[in-house]
Amino acid sequence: MSTRTPGPASGPADLIFLGGPVYTVDPARSWADAVAVRGGRIVAVGHEHDVRPLIGRSTEVVDLAGRLLLPGFQDAHVHTVFGGTTLTRCHLHGLRTAEQYLAAIGAYAAAHPALPWITGGGWRLDAFPGGLPHRTALDAVVPDRPVALPNRDAHGLWVNSRALELAGIDKHTPDPADGRIERDPDGTPTGMLQEGAANLVERHIPADTDEDYYRGLLAGQAHLHSYGITGWQDAAVGAAFGPGDVYGAYLRADREGTLTARVRAAQWWDRAGGSEQLDGFRQRREESERNGERFRAGTVKIMLDGVAENHTAAMLEPYLDGCGCSTGRDGLDFVDPEKLGGYVAELDAAGFQVHFHALGDRAVRNALDAVEEARRRNGDRGNRHHLAHLQVVHPDDIARFRELGATATIQPLWACHEPQMDDLTIPFLGEGRAGRQYPFGALLRAGAMLAAGSDWDVTTPDVMAGVHVAVNRTGEEDPNRVLGPEQRLDLGAALAAYTAGSARVNHLDHVTGSVEAGKDADLVVLDRNPFDGPRQAIAETRVLRTYVQGELVHQVS
Repeated sequence: MSTRTPGPASGPADLIFLGGPVYTVDPARSWADAVAVRGGRIVAVGHEHDVRPLIGRSTEVVDLAGRLLLPGFQDAHVHTVFGGTTLTRCHLHGLRTAEQYLAAIGAYAAAHPALPWITGGGWRLDAFPGGLPHRTALDAVVPDRPVALPNRDAHGLWVNSRALELAGIDKHTPDPADGRIERDPDGTPTGMLQEGAANLVERHIPADTDEDYYRGLLAGQAHLHSYGITGWQDAAVGAAFGPGDVYGAYLRADREGTLTARVRAAQWWDRAGGSEQLDGFRQRREESERNGERFRAGTVKIMLDGVAENHTAAMLEPYLDGCGCSTGRDGLDFVDPEKLGGYVAELDAAGFQVHFHALGDRAVRNALDAVEEARRRNGDRGNRHHLAHLQVVHPDDIARFRELGATATIQPLWACHEPQMDDLTIPFLGEGRAGRQYPFGALLRAGAMLAAGSDWDVTTPDVMAGVHVAVNRTGEEDPNRVLGPEQRLDLGAALAAYTAGSARVNHLDHVTGSVEAGKDADLVVLDRNPFDGPRQAIAETRVLRTYVQGELVHQVS
């Protein structure tokens, strides 16, 4: 533990924490029980007798009273602006049944009679047979206006008949190459649009304004701070991304000083395009570096496949049907695997980090092959490429993460039994693949670097809820049934993924991600020390205070 005092001058600290454990998440994973902050930086980490001499007349002293102090959490894969915007619309997260959804949609429409479209979203697939709601249910509650509501993972869109009509979608409309229109037996669209088919309707929805996105960013930022999150990587920033381009909102907030978090933008790779996008990516990266201090656009996000529930995640072997027989469908490749390695090598040579959406085992292999191609051409340029989601990883590819220096960015909250998993995923993967889902433990044992994120607003950004599932591999709906017990993480490793691991992915590990003298005071105070309690109670942990550079950005009164 260090009591080194960096900076130009010594003197009293601005802020001191005493009276509780400090899990530093430094390379040695050491513990302390006192921290001092001056000028937004940590100046001492150690024991109480090390920091008490730094208490002056204006020093704020925080008595931890046995509660745990940690580095601020970072979310390595999140959609903050869209999450914040959805909070103000027809917000369906937290509801569980079709009846609840329809009641909420009808009530929202009645309360907003002047809205030309009803938008929002967040419904669960398992609330409907086969994960497929029908347009007629929406017609019954909103017959006069178009309705377009993405599900909670945003890979499918539920629309009513009016929306289909306005978009010109009928039984003669072909499926797009990157999606599927679900249909009744006679070919009439049901109102469920999978993946790229959603764009057929979304392009008709009145665009959000820059002001909408700015307000959404501030709302989303406050929501994330309430969970102890001090920084994140926004996984979809770009003009080609379907819902809209949030880049300007981040620039404005950073320029005006209202961005109280550290953000790295993953610029959206248009899967219909190619290397001609690189100049635009460069321009935005350079603009972000000139604009302010807390927002950087040095990453490019490439979405390789869909999700397992609608059979669009790219698999090495076909999905099964309800009887256990091959369907012949093995998912979608959103980017040509033959071209992917060249694209990634060009991005890598230009100094960009690549953030892959890779959910199925074929997508994971394609991403790793592309990283390997980039390293073969360019050597290791230190760009810290990472693969997000990783629902199914072939055993042969586990060790490749360490070999290639690729980080595994995990969404722990998904790794548990729940109706969506048990009814819409496991039967169609089969026993072998289902048993390999979310291999956190195997990746860690193989030496892979782990980062963690929520994918909010797909699921809650509650870090401690995610840590709970990472450690227990159980969910709130079935707390006694474990999904892959051998893939559990210990509590220290799970917390490290949300702190040091994500800070490294965000290229912020030189200033954040651990509690060490010389680093910025991005800190979180929990309401307890979860290391002292039963692991089954981790999810009950709440955040009391969140600090960014020593500034209090969230407090429970």
